[in-house]
Amino acid sequence: MPFGEIVCGSPGSGKSTYCHGKHQLFTALQRPIYIVNLDPANDNIPYPCAIDISELITLQEVMDEHGLGPNGGMLYCMEYLEKNFDWLEGKLGELGKEDGENGPADVYALFDLPGQVELSTNHESVKRIVDMLQSKSGFRLAAVHLCDAHYVTDAAKYISVLLLSLRTMLQLELPHINVLSKIDLIGNYGDLDFNLDFYTEVQDLTYLENSLSTSLSPRFQALNLAMISLIEDYNLVGFETLAVEDKSSMLHLTHAIDRATGYVFVPRPSNASSTHTSKKPQPEGTIDESHKPVSAQPNEYALFSSAAGPLKNTLMNMAGGGSAGTRFAEAKDVYDVRDVQERWLDSKDAWDAFEKREWRREGEKVRDEVARAKAMENEGGKSDPERGGGAK
Repeated sequence: MPFGEIVCGSPGSGKSTYCHGKHQLFTALQRPIYIVNLDPANDNIPYPCAIDISELITLQEVMDEHGLGPNGGMLYCMEYLEKNFDWLEGKLGELGKEDGENGPADVYALFDLPGQVELSTNHESVKRIVDMLQSKSGFRLAAVHLCDAHYVTDAAKYISVLLLSLRTMLQLELPHINVLSKIDLIGNYGDLDFNLDFYTEVQDLTYLENSLSTSLSPRFQALNLAMISLIEDYNLVGFETLAVEDKSSMLHLTHAIDRATGYVFVPRPSNASSTHTSKKPQPEGTIDESHKPVSAQPNEYALFSSAAGPLKNTLMNMAGGGSAGTRFAEAKDVYDVRDVQERWLDSKDAWDAFEKREWRREGEKVRDEVARAKAMENEGGKSDPERGGGAK
């Protein structure tokens, strides 16, 4: 069964950056991944693109031919893709075959949507495309909705992003992960009124009434209360956090998405021809079912809920047990929003200094291992002639 993510969000929320970072992460983890660009206006793609909608249609062509503006042209492009879904289905059917996978059954795809929010909140074409990806192509999908983290620094913007997230959830009707992206930059926008967990867990929003009253006219007080009531009545919206350049953050979000889709990554045995997965010898007499799709193979790695495995709380790794990392000493296998608050808000400078030391130590370790391997190779080359054998 193929799996995938519908990556959506407003312009500038970091969708393409997230797709690029996810490709790098999965490549390092030897997990298969393919990225599908569905933005006909994106002509500067930073990631390796397996399928590009520009092969079918581009926004500029639509604007020139039909005299439409950017928004109208984007709607036309999505409607055109919906009518020509067979093109996308055929392209998806080819994924995985050239890379040694079992074709579409092994595919994990990221679908990078355009930034126009009306496509995922009101317009029906994207919803119908998503429905066809599930019904015709057999994809098991989750929506990953990215929102810039700086919105939480202003009460009115935070309420607006809550409404946007809620509307997107109701429209797409998928397992849904809302994400506050660029969390590593949130300290640049000043102090928060509350701790970060207030915003990620969407706690009692009535505490925002005073902030809303000062930033908006008093005549909107009833409207503010109605919007707060609407969000709390549905009680659907919550947020994960993301710093694309932070490995722990990316791995944590990957776990959350894997739980939402039910994805289980099974590494291939040693006789598989995949270039994506590591090789591991199998016991003699093992029945080889590597030719079957991953979903039909026995799970030889039953504890793998995702490629990353359980996340350890890296707060305990602070050198010398300094001020950062001491408050959550008992939560050794937990990575939650309190960790994020400490990393990017409360003790950012201490963590930055710690990570620099760790990177330096890791680089020195790799350098020493390379030097040791070269020394052993040289010693082996010198000793072989003495034993009457040639140097290898």
